[in-house]
Amino acid sequence: MSNAELLTTDRIGAQIAAALPMPVLLIGRRQRILYVNPAAEQFFDMGAATLAKLRLDEIVPFGSPVLQLLLQVRERGASAGERDMDLTTPRYGERIADVTATPVPDPEGAVILTLQERSLAQRIDRQLLHRGAVRSMHGMAAVMAHEIKNPLAGIRGAAQLLEEAVPPSERNLTELICSEADRIRTLIDRMEDFGDTRNLPRAPVNIHEVLDRVRKVAETSFARGVPFSEQFDPSLPPVLGDRDQLIQVFLNLVRNASDALPDAGGEITLTTAYRPGVRVSAPVSGERLSLPLEVTVRDNGSGISTDLMPHIFDPFVTAKPHGSGLGLPLVAKIVGDHGGVIECESIPRRTVFRILLPMAPSEGGTV
Repeated sequence: MSNAELLTTDRIGAQIAAALPMPVLLIGRRQRILYVNPAAEQFFDMGAATLAKLRLDEIVPFGSPVLQLLLQVRERGASAGERDMDLTTPRYGERIADVTATPVPDPEGAVILTLQERSLAQRIDRQLLHRGAVRSMHGMAAVMAHEIKNPLAGIRGAAQLLEEAVPPSERNLTELICSEADRIRTLIDRMEDFGDTRNLPRAPVNIHEVLDRVRKVAETSFARGVPFSEQFDPSLPPVLGDRDQLIQVFLNLVRNASDALPDAGGEITLTTAYRPGVRVSAPVSGERLSLPLEVTVRDNGSGISTDLMPHIFDPFVTAKPHGSGLGLPLVAKIVGDHGGVIECESIPRRTVFRILLPMAPSEGGTV
């Protein structure tokens, strides 16, 4: 092949790499970054000139499996890949991607990395799985309500009668029976909330009024003395939803944020913004909804452990010593009933719950 043909081939290869929608990096010896395509610049939020001054271990998490994958490919001289690699860092936030590493002969020891970030569609699929898990509790809640509530009322009544016949020194035992019966009934009542499959009576809701109500309730009760920061888009259009249920959603999220705060220096941040949304089907009506309205609840607490993170919207999963593990699943159900999506990103000192919601139709009937 002539020099002219080689130059043409190199130019075509560079054009192909530049046109690829997924990030591509060429990694040389000592993990030096030799080339990045525009998608990689966008992925890491840095220009090619800046990235060229860095090593791979400076832009991926400490001890990242990507580094081990790179070493493995160099030793074997063959391509290898890993799915769902965690590339989350404080600078870039949550990044989950499938990574493929391929050795190339020139320059010597170089490896091409291609990253396939988990798409929004995949994240919505994950939400649908959470929603399905929550809805699967419907039958269980109905059975438990029928089979447990009636005998539970009898146990409590018997304990109250027994309380009158025992000496005062032993009444703490009957009080314990009554309090535990009340606790179980409350748990069953909360589980019954998952079985409500009625179509929501949605109407235009000012989300800032909802958040203002939530903040006032929090400041006078469980989050007394906690600083709140608000970053609101005043031009945000109304949300299409149910006001009371949205208050319940954000009260749950703010309560969790408050519980996670450190003893000193804790803060809760509420934000709203207009974002280009995707269109999804509402779970009950099947109506196609756009989700351009973003609301986030952020705290600077200790964060959610990595082993718990994939399961936070599953029923009965909790890190709280006295938690029921039903708060976040109920939040996911309500958001899902609105046709929305909820996601969470968490690292130490920064946990963000992000909710995308539909906006109310304009007067002309369009969204």
